[in-house]
This record gives sequence, C-alpha cells and structure tokens, in this order.
Amino acid sequence: MGTATGSTFDTEMLRRAVEGNTGNTLLALYADDAEIRIVDRNTQPSHPMVLHGRVQIAEMLNDVYSRDMTHKLEQCVMQGDRAAYSESCEYADGTRVLSESMITLRDGKIAEQIVIQAWDE
Repeated sequence: MGTATGSTFDTEMLRRAVEGNTGNTLLALYADDAEIRIVDRNTQPSHPMVLHGRVQIAEMLNDVYSRDMTHKLEQCVMQGDRAAYSESCEYADGTRVLSESMITLRDGKIAEQIVIQAWDE
C-alpha cells in the first residue's frame, strides 16, 4: 500500500474511512474546497451531480452512511498526487453497488474526485 508523495494520505487511511460506520472519518480526508463529480444512471456524464465543498460532501456522506449497508474498499492504486479505487457496497436486502473513483490530492487531502457508480436493478 502506497503513500502519496509529500502527503499523509495512504490506502490504509482510506480503507478505514470507507469501511467505517459513519461518513465523518471519510469527510476528514477532503479539502475544504473539494469537488466531487458523480456519474450514474440518474446523473449521466453530460449532467453529473457536482458537490462543492465539505458541507455538500458531508450531506451526501451522512445520507449514504445512514443507510443499512456495508462498504468495502476493494482496490486502491496511488501514484504521486493521484489515486484510483474501487468500492463495493451491499444493502441489507442484498442489493449491490459498485463505484470507481479517481481522486486528486492536494496537501494530503482529496481535492477532486470523479465517481462512477452502478447498482443492481
């Protein structure tokens, strides 16, 4: 597992945050002015959902982590100030979600993230 050059961000920290019980640990990994773009069935590439800043990101994470589901960091690759990772989730009813993220780090925090996600239908 790697560490981004010049930062304290590493894959074990990301794993603990993703697989935790609340979004607070994950939120702590984001820069104050971070931006997340989410592409999925409902928010397609030409009109992605865009979250600006920790307040909007916190709202999304609070919603996600309030659901009866598990989160698992499957893979993570880091190189310099960039990382890519796969996350799998499962709802209590067995519905599965897979998301792929590409992140850009600044000063050891997530500054930009692109998420592509798909659910069982």
